[in-house]
Amino acid sequence: MAEEERRHVDAAVRGDVESFNMLVRAHESRVYGVCVRLVGDRDDAADVAQDTFISAFSRLSTYRGGSFRAWLLRIATNAALDFLRARRRRPTVSIDAHDDDPDDHPVLQVADATPTPEMALDQRELAQAIQRALAQLPDDQRTAIVLRDVEGFDYAEVAEITRASLGTVKSRISRGRARLRDILTADGTVRTALSSE
Repeated sequence: MAEEERRHVDAAVRGDVESFNMLVRAHESRVYGVCVRLVGDRDDAADVAQDTFISAFSRLSTYRGGSFRAWLLRIATNAALDFLRARRRRPTVSIDAHDDDPDDHPVLQVADATPTPEMALDQRELAQAIQRALAQLPDDQRTAIVLRDVEGFDYAEVAEITRASLGTVKSRISRGRARLRDILTADGTVRTALSSE
């Protein structure tokens, strides 16, 4: 942990709200990114991210050192999974949702090298297909894949964030990737090597 962050963490644990606000600013985009990819909706993700920081502030006394980022993302991951469980128990449909509005669907960021309009459309469709496929994975696999493949954490960090063993994390990622490939192949998003021969 950088020395400046350590000072902010120590001060926040002692009750310094401004230091906690500095930590929020330092980590809010990563927390939001994890939340949006886990819950699948930007507005819901913003709520889950806000709940994460409220929960983190109230739990600062339980922080025992180590990676503050991992501790915070563990809270975010748990908050997102709690949100998904609650949503499954009480499914709702927004009367404002329009399936034809691409802004209603979160997308994974796809590299942009000044694409043509056709390329941009293809990239958006691919990102939406990946997001829909991610939503079909079991929560533990989706969480591990988002943390590893989207957010770029190494396996040990994913294990720390999810409080799972390294072997379990590797298994979840392997099975999740295979399931993603099957889903994307079945819906025609990805063509298998055999179909191109």
